[in-house]
Amino acid sequence: MLHLHLTSIIVAIVLFFVSAMMQKGSTAQKMTHMILRLFYILILFSGGYVFSEMMASSLAMEYGLKLLGGLLVIGLMEIILVRKEKEKTIGFLWILFIIILAFTLYMGYHLPL
Repeated sequence: MLHLHLTSIIVAIVLFFVSAMMQKGSTAQKMTHMILRLFYILILFSGGYVFSEMMASSLAMEYGLKLLGGLLVIGLMEIILVRKEKEKTIGFLWILFIIILAFTLYMGYHLPL
């Protein structure tokens, strides 16, 4: 299940950047956004499974922080793409996204799994 989780994260991040760089409103941008939403579901499912397996360990709080960071990253990815499509400002959201993504990736590599 961990391999599914890691693969889904990598594919989702690549799809997010591809979708963010595409011209807004194009058919290809809408398709990549919908595929990205499928990967959100895979990340949530596999991450929830990994989280439930690790709740009995002594590092439960760290896994909880990683879960919170992951949820924030997924939320910010969706907010950035939707606000971009509506032509609203997203500069601060990009900065927040990079910071929380870096924290979540650090926690993911820091934890034993």
